[in-house]
Amino acid sequence: MNIKRAKQEIKDTIEAYLLKDRYGAYEIPAIRQRPVLLIGPPGVGKTQIMEQISQECQIGLVAYTITHHTRQSAIGLPFIQEKIYNARRVSVTEYTMSEIVASIYDKIESTGLREGILFIDEINCVSETLAPTMLQFLQCKTFGTHAIPEGWIIVAAGNPPEYNKSVREFDVVTLDRIKMIHVEPDYQVWKEYAEQVEIHPAIRTYLDIKPGNFCRIETTVDGKRFATPRGWEDLSRFLEVYEKLGKTADRDVISQYIQYPQIAKDFANYLELYQKYQKDYQVDEILHGVIREAACRKLEKAPFDERLSVISLLTAKLNDAFLALSMMEDRLERLQKLLGGVKPGNYDEQEYPSALERLEGILAGVQAEWKYKKEAGLLDRKEAHLVFDTVETLDALVKELRSEHITETDAVWEKVSQAFADKNDQYEVQFDLCGEQMEHAFDFMEISFGDSQEMAVFITELNTNYYSIKFLQEYECQRYYQYNERLLFNRREDEIKERIDHLGK
Repeated sequence: MNIKRAKQEIKDTIEAYLLKDRYGAYEIPAIRQRPVLLIGPPGVGKTQIMEQISQECQIGLVAYTITHHTRQSAIGLPFIQEKIYNARRVSVTEYTMSEIVASIYDKIESTGLREGILFIDEINCVSETLAPTMLQFLQCKTFGTHAIPEGWIIVAAGNPPEYNKSVREFDVVTLDRIKMIHVEPDYQVWKEYAEQVEIHPAIRTYLDIKPGNFCRIETTVDGKRFATPRGWEDLSRFLEVYEKLGKTADRDVISQYIQYPQIAKDFANYLELYQKYQKDYQVDEILHGVIREAACRKLEKAPFDERLSVISLLTAKLNDAFLALSMMEDRLERLQKLLGGVKPGNYDEQEYPSALERLEGILAGVQAEWKYKKEAGLLDRKEAHLVFDTVETLDALVKELRSEHITETDAVWEKVSQAFADKNDQYEVQFDLCGEQMEHAFDFMEISFGDSQEMAVFITELNTNYYSIKFLQEYECQRYYQYNERLLFNRREDEIKERIDHLGK
């Protein structure tokens, strides 16, 4: 299955394992909660989805790469304990608590999260001395003599043997005690994720054209060569920073992340073309209504891969605008909920003598929640930015009220209402701007291509992006509906023809 489905399977498993009955006991007792084992190629996203699941489920996460551990650090160190059996004093070997188990208790103490995930990576690559310990861990949920705390779910990951010569196969006894999930790379699933986390548009457009280079791992006489989803994402972040520094990434830089020489070279060449296409076709100008006839004529005569690249540039810019708009909407919704607590009658006046003190209390609450979630690792990048912007807005509002000596309840509420109205006006302006950009994009597409295969590609891109779909649910774009209906009709017609051909055979 793909990584998106695997993520949902794990979330469903966690929900089932953490469900309690009316007596407070887990519906599935710990001994029957099978560990989840993810098996898939390196870099496909196994580790990353654990962080996402932890944040989305708001539970703890303790992660270890087991190949970094010895038998002693995994099960603890031995020591002699005096005990009495049948009136006889005897010396018994016991063990200190496993470093891994202790880390779970540390997490509970520091965050208060009594439920979570213990994630063990590269579990099928342990040393010979540690292998029996890991089998005991999967079967009995213990490291040495110390059990994993109740409420903590075990998820492990490993690579198939074709990717790692150190892989050890589990026996049937162990396999019969785990939930096995095989993960395969899926570009369309990763593309959806890439748009949400703002992977560099050059990478997104390149892989749109050559999806076969998304994940390739080969062993040759010259050694291993590979390009993985993790490599593309890490390269994306580096490209962003390089551009901020005014630097250009060449083939040598790219090959540090994409360790498949032909793909690294190909992407380096494409990156140059990407920058050239941006300059030649001025995509930013197109979206602001400046459509140059010469550029349209040039594109009309260009090779198909160049036309596809320009369409990808266009949709990438649009999607970035839709993402920014969606973030503004999320901020507005959060502000509306928080600022509603300042409205007269919506708070306890004995606890907060003035509306300004109530606003300061809301600010302090958001700051405390931000600090707690940040330390507990429960914030992803998007949520962290959202909370930061909310704190910044509330703090600026409090300072403005203080500087103007506004404390009276009605006056504070009027100021708060006006501040929210200003933010809402900014959102409306941005919404209208996104609508204009969409219309200008259609102008350019119609002038350059008309009702053609390229237009179908453009519509398909809009239909596969979460943020463009969200925007088009609110924005009335007649041309989108017109071309979309035609595209759907053509697809239905093709399906009918295929069925007729199949029946004829």
